[in-house]
Amino acid sequence: MPKFKYVAMTNQGKEVTGTIDSENTTVAIGKLREKGLFPTSVTVEKGKGQAKTGTPGSPNQKKSMLSAEITLFTPKRVNSGLLALFTRQLATLIDAGLPLLRSLNVLRDQQKPGCLKNTLGEVTVMVEGGSSFSEALAKFPKIFTKLYVNMIKAGEAGGVLEVVLNRLAEFAEKSEKLKKKVKSAMIYPAFVITVAIAVLTFLITFIVPKFAEMFNDLELQLPWMTKFLIQISDLFKEQWYIPIAFVISFVVGIKITRRSNQGRYYIDKLLLRFPLVGMLIKKIAIARFTRTLGTLITSGVPILQALVIVKDTAGNEVIARAVEKVHDSIREGESIVEPLKVSKVFPPMVISMFEVGEETGALAEMLIKIADNYDEDVDAAVEGLTSLLEPFLIVFLAVVVGFIVIAMFMPLISLLQQL
Repeated sequence: MPKFKYVAMTNQGKEVTGTIDSENTTVAIGKLREKGLFPTSVTVEKGKGQAKTGTPGSPNQKKSMLSAEITLFTPKRVNSGLLALFTRQLATLIDAGLPLLRSLNVLRDQQKPGCLKNTLGEVTVMVEGGSSFSEALAKFPKIFTKLYVNMIKAGEAGGVLEVVLNRLAEFAEKSEKLKKKVKSAMIYPAFVITVAIAVLTFLITFIVPKFAEMFNDLELQLPWMTKFLIQISDLFKEQWYIPIAFVISFVVGIKITRRSNQGRYYIDKLLLRFPLVGMLIKKIAIARFTRTLGTLITSGVPILQALVIVKDTAGNEVIARAVEKVHDSIREGESIVEPLKVSKVFPPMVISMFEVGEETGALAEMLIKIADNYDEDVDAAVEGLTSLLEPFLIVFLAVVVGFIVIAMFMPLISLLQQL
């Protein structure tokens, strides 16, 4: 009988490994689950035979031979919109009185084959085995964030899971709405930039060289504009790899720099100082920070733990460092406001609302109000930026193309004047 190596999780979340004798992979998985284990990988042990799943040469046997190592489930990221929809549906089912397990089974069955369906299957098995819902979700950190897991944990502890799920769903929906709005606003500028690059590349690499050849045959005296354009064309034609290498080096350099906390900090700080775009990035970061913190506190997560989660999910190292200082200040029994002032990231209005919320004991409600206010500001900023970018890009493209046309026709006009 073949031996299988396995990697599995216990009910307590501990990873265990071992071997098991079984006829085939499916039976091995069943045996492991009967022991209260949740297998994540099963491998046919080398030198111990092959699982017999059919006659020699049959499709089943070939498939078995090709898959020497079988990975049951590799966690991947789930689309944020799909996760928001799942959260809303789960909140609705539990709010309607359905037990958690039945709700999970219903939602798992209606999912299309994919990562979320597989994950829900594993979560259901863990909950059936005695794990809490939050413990099961915590096994999939690439899908369910610390924010998600800790809010569920707080809801379980307070017996208000349906309330927390509704808050989570609202949080996810608003975050998704903001993300979609920013993305949709960038579609037209991105399209114009792509067309501009394509047109300029065509003109410089195909049209300009033909004019240059004609000017050379006619032995014309060329103005500086035409000479400059021909030099650029020659550079692109003969050393085309230089601009490509520059772009690749720049992108790789940014990615490498962002791997370190200090590198991320300087890049994020630079982005916040960009005209127009920097203000939009700051508003998005503040809206995200305040909504996340407000949602966590409202759901019963202790403020120090909430600040740790917010720091990890800030998405901006400058904001994250400010949050870390706030965390240290509160831990020492000091005010939440002073570190925000020192950071010089948060506008006076936001700091004032923090101060009022801290003094009145309504910090969570004040944070949600700040987030709602900044969501509206982001909407207005995105619309304003889009309306400004569209004519700017069109004018820029017109100027560049106009420069090329003038540079190419100036020698011809001079030639006609000499005739």
